[in-house]
This record gives sequence, C-alpha cells and structure tokens, in this order.
Amino acid sequence: MCALIKKLPQFTLGVEEEYQIIDPETRDLRSHMSKIVEGGKIQLREQVKAEMHQSVVEVGTNVCQNVAEARKEVAFLRNKISELAGNQNLVVGAASTHPFAKWQDQEITDDPRYHNIVNELKDIARSNLIFGMHVHVGIENREIALQLMNQACYFLPHIYALTTNSPFWEGRNTGFKAFRAKVFAKFPRTGLPEYFDSVQSYDNFLEILVKTNCIDNPKKIWWDLRMHPFFSTIEFRICDMCLTVNETICVVALIQAVVAKLYKLLMSNTSFNIYRIALIRENKFRAARNGLEGMLIDFGKKTEVPTTDLIMELLDFIDDVVDELGSREEINYVHTILKNGTGADQQLAVFEKTNDLKQVVDFITGKFNEGI
Repeated sequence: MCALIKKLPQFTLGVEEEYQIIDPETRDLRSHMSKIVEGGKIQLREQVKAEMHQSVVEVGTNVCQNVAEARKEVAFLRNKISELAGNQNLVVGAASTHPFAKWQDQEITDDPRYHNIVNELKDIARSNLIFGMHVHVGIENREIALQLMNQACYFLPHIYALTTNSPFWEGRNTGFKAFRAKVFAKFPRTGLPEYFDSVQSYDNFLEILVKTNCIDNPKKIWWDLRMHPFFSTIEFRICDMCLTVNETICVVALIQAVVAKLYKLLMSNTSFNIYRIALIRENKFRAARNGLEGMLIDFGKKTEVPTTDLIMELLDFIDDVVDELGSREEINYVHTILKNGTGADQQLAVFEKTNDLKQVVDFITGKFNEGI
C-alpha cells in the first residue's frame, strides 16, 4: 500500500469562526447581528450567517485548496465583518467567551431552527453564550475518514491547549484558560467522540438517534471532532476562537498536518495507537484548566509531562508532511504562541495589570484585525 502514496492528497480546508458583536461604549455584547448579516449577505452570500444569539455572527470560508488560501479567506472575512460592524457603530472581537456579558440579557435569533433548540434544551441553550472555531479537512473516503477521526482524538488536547481563549465568564475569572468547553458540556452529544470500528457501526448509531427522536438530523452531533454529515470532511470543533488571523491559520495548518501524517501512516500500514477516550478526556480537562502552562499525560510513558513538551513532540511528528502541504511558515507560528501565550494568557495579563474587564474587551477587539 505504501507505493500508492507517492504524493499526499490535497486535504482541502474550510474554516468557520464565530465573532462577538460589541458596543464600543459599554464594551458589552450587542444583539445586533441581524443588521450585519443582512449587510453581509449582499457581498458574502452564504459565507456569513446568523447564530442562536443575536450578539454572535458566524462566517465560513469557501473550500480552500491550501493553507495560503485559507489565510486570504479568513483575513478577508474578518476585514469585511469589521467593516460591516463599523457601519453600525459597533466593533468585533474574537474570543470564546465575553469577559462580563450576561447570557440572560441576550436576544435569541428569530429562526425556527433556534426556537426548536431552545424549546428542547431550555436554559441550557439560552446560556450557551460561547464562540468557537471549526476546521474542516477534506477526506473523500468515509472509512478512511472514520479511522483518521479515531486516531486524531489523541491530539485534540494538544491543539486545544494552543487555542485557549475563554478565561472569564459573567465577570469572573473562572480559573480555567478555556471555560467555553465547560459551558458547552451542558449540551447533549458534546465532548470527545466515541470510538467506532466501522462506518456501518457509526451509521447505525446515528440511525438509532434519529429513529428514537433524540435528534432530527446528524448535525446535532456536536462532538469535538466529527465526520461531517453532509460534507466529505472531518470537522475539528474543539478549538476556542483565536484572537488573531495568525493564530487561527497556525492552528488550521497544524490540524491539516495531523490529518495528513495520520493518513500517511495509515497508507503505509503503520498503525497509530488508539487510546481510551476516558484517558484523552483527562488531558482535555488539563488543557482547559491550565492551557500551555500545565502538564498533560504521556500515555506511552505513563507519566505527566509539560504541555509544551508534548506540543514540541507533535511538531516533530508532523514534520515530514509540512513542506509538501506548503505550511511550514504557518506551523512555525506555534513557537510564537508558546512564547507569547494564548489568547487566555494575554487576556489574563491585561486584567492583572488593569483590574478592568472593559480594558480586556478593548484588548480583544484591538487584536481582531491584527495580521490582516
């Protein structure tokens, strides 16, 4: 089988980001998304859409052939949303929670889809005032996609630690670098995905959920990593929103390289260890709590190691596919994140210096267009 993979597949990319709509005077969230979406539809069509809360606007790239294309699209979308918000005397920020906004004050978008979710999940849905980034990697074969999903789970805490950007919730320092996952955990069918030994067993699982009225469609599987039900992609959903374009694209490149390396091993009949989800869940909790500053478990050595050490090991693991993907420059930005800290580290540094959450908001919005 090794001879079949003289060249890696393209591993196309799609990136979705959810932004905060903020009042520049109060620094609070503003339920004004509809005006921005209406204005954006003319120029961006389906690349901009409403979310459940009216203070959230979601954008998505077109299918990108490589990381360079993804950078152009993300930069364009951030710039355009910033412009549209400015026309409404508003500003935009990228973080996974707002430092002090109250979910009780947020308006729900008037759309049957969101009314149905609120009707089913009540305050679990209303309180879900969080913002995420999703990265799609194109995989045409579903059996291969499932195997890659099973294997890539091990790396989710590593990637998560690099994106932590939600330390505050309703005006409190939560003590977590990424509190978003704790908020979202109240939803059903979230968190790390189960292990499936075949597409048939995966499809049977979905069929049971639909037939028993747990879900009306497979998009209501909200795992940290999933095979997308309608696109030929695996979708990484664990990431917090990144402050800047450079951080976003670095993480996109890292995710693509992980998938490419696992694919390369699979095509060479080299198996990658599948670890118990319960063990990976321990590492996810550590990543959420401490970000880059904590310790993760090295399952092979059965010991704790600094998170940064495992991230450096990850860079070594993917090194032989990075040049073929054309993403070495973007991958190397990991070192900048390790040096400067994640969005959470930087937010906390501003708060420690100022003791003022409004200045934290100003920091977030000030970073939104950096690197464009």
